[in-house]
Amino acid sequence: MTDTFSLLFAVLIFPGGLFVIALGLALKGVERRAIARLQRRIGPPLAQPVFDMIKLMQKRTLIPDTANALVFLAAPLLAVASMAVAAALIPVPGLYAPDPRLGDLIVLFYLITVPAVALMLAGSSSGSPFGAIGFSREMAIMLAYEGPILLAITAVALHAGAEMGQPIALSLSEIVAWQRAHGAFLLDPWMWPAFVTYLTFIPANLGIVPFDIPEAESEILEGPLVEYSGPPLGLMKLASAMKAVVVLGLGVALFFPAGPEGLAGLVLFALKCLGLVLAVAVLKAAVGRMRIDQAVVFYLKWPEALGLCGLALAIWHA
Repeated sequence: MTDTFSLLFAVLIFPGGLFVIALGLALKGVERRAIARLQRRIGPPLAQPVFDMIKLMQKRTLIPDTANALVFLAAPLLAVASMAVAAALIPVPGLYAPDPRLGDLIVLFYLITVPAVALMLAGSSSGSPFGAIGFSREMAIMLAYEGPILLAITAVALHAGAEMGQPIALSLSEIVAWQRAHGAFLLDPWMWPAFVTYLTFIPANLGIVPFDIPEAESEILEGPLVEYSGPPLGLMKLASAMKAVVVLGLGVALFFPAGPEGLAGLVLFALKCLGLVLAVAVLKAAVGRMRIDQAVVFYLKWPEALGLCGLALAIWHA
């Protein structure tokens, strides 16, 4: 019973559930304010994502007559649930190590892709031509960036396994523990190509400019989300905020997890995620949106090459 309670607590309260929701909405608020200041605007209050969520949860849910209602309503729930479980797999250095029964890096890799799949289900089930276009764009860009991120994660797992005397290390808790004892992989030149590859993965996975092509508001009116309203739209936005914490937190755990124990470690973890969010905000404010063909070619060319380089270095070093 105690083990079951601890698993439920990790998924529903901390570090999943309530914690990842609170941190995700806070990071969204900081990102919006930072972009506004970079563009010489005042910007919304930091709590604006919370206000938006409250407002959406009070609105009426409208389902198009041409939509597949079951899939249309299930897609947001799938996205939120997958991110709650994924967050429970992210170690908070010095404070929380995930239960091995929840899964390892392989499980986490698949969970990170679920919100994109949910977005595709949302677009394809809505009955809207804009949703169908967003579905095809999301599929194309996901197929492009999945290769580089898989190469980056594999490079880290091989490098960590070699350092620990194993063929490969798939436990994120063990990878974090080794780095806290012997030094962050970010400081190891052998890991720099994998780190840069991971950085290129972040904006595409989070749907941030210049890779927000599936939801391009000025072109296809948010694509897969165009027919959503009320609580389902709120859940989609919530899943996006949660995914930001999961993706950024995974980057912290893989490359620079060092920090103090206890509450100070939690604060430092949040600050590291905040630093990555500010970097993303600068990118978002500085560049324009790519076309889908440009984005696909970019990921199949440069990040893929960097990922292969990082994997080759990890195998050679092993």
